[in-house]
Amino acid sequence: MTAVASAACDDCETGRMRDITAETFDAVLFDNDGTLTDSTAAVERAWRAWATHHEVPLERLTAFHGVPSRSIVEAVVPPHVDVDVATADIDRRELEDLAGVVALPGAADAMAAVGGRAAIVTSAGRELAVLRLGAAGLAAPEAFVTADDINRGKPDPQPYLVGARKLGVDPSRCLVVEDAPAGLRSGRGAGAATLAVTTTSPHEVLEPWADLVVADLGVVVFSATPEGVRISLR
Repeated sequence: MTAVASAACDDCETGRMRDITAETFDAVLFDNDGTLTDSTAAVERAWRAWATHHEVPLERLTAFHGVPSRSIVEAVVPPHVDVDVATADIDRRELEDLAGVVALPGAADAMAAVGGRAAIVTSAGRELAVLRLGAAGLAAPEAFVTADDINRGKPDPQPYLVGARKLGVDPSRCLVVEDAPAGLRSGRGAGAATLAVTTTSPHEVLEPWADLVVADLGVVVFSATPEGVRISLR
């Protein structure tokens, strides 16, 4: 495997396209919520209750999918609310609600096919991420990046740079799989190729940051070879 790049890509904004079905990747870095697991109902219940408790209008909570909880809290709470207390509150509410969390189509097959070349890079905390994967019947890979491992969340490139580093690969030789613009921007900023699924966001919102957009992982075939991982469409 190649050496890890030391910094994010300086020329990875919209407009760059890679034919990811023609490439071989050293690693695949998966987002979790909305990509591997469907936790939408649980997330919405927790944040609605939290918003009511902290006097935050629900309309303030739009367009934050894929962003760490603390970053959301900092952006929306009134000045009199303690950010640390409010962040701990939403984290507790999410940990206590796993009802209805399931694996999304193709998730189990994708993880099994990629094997040790996979990492999960999520904006959730480690405990919540592991609980949601378990509720969906998915095992966490050895390489795992959560909000606890970083100090700059998506859309900053740091999460995917850390994911690549944990696997000992160059970010430009990685495929990032995401369902949110913030995550795709993070992956592209790290220099990785990007695959988007429309499980939570529409095609037109994802397309500017994705090399390929598909409905879900059920239409993608991941194949591990001695040289790396390749993908094709069913």
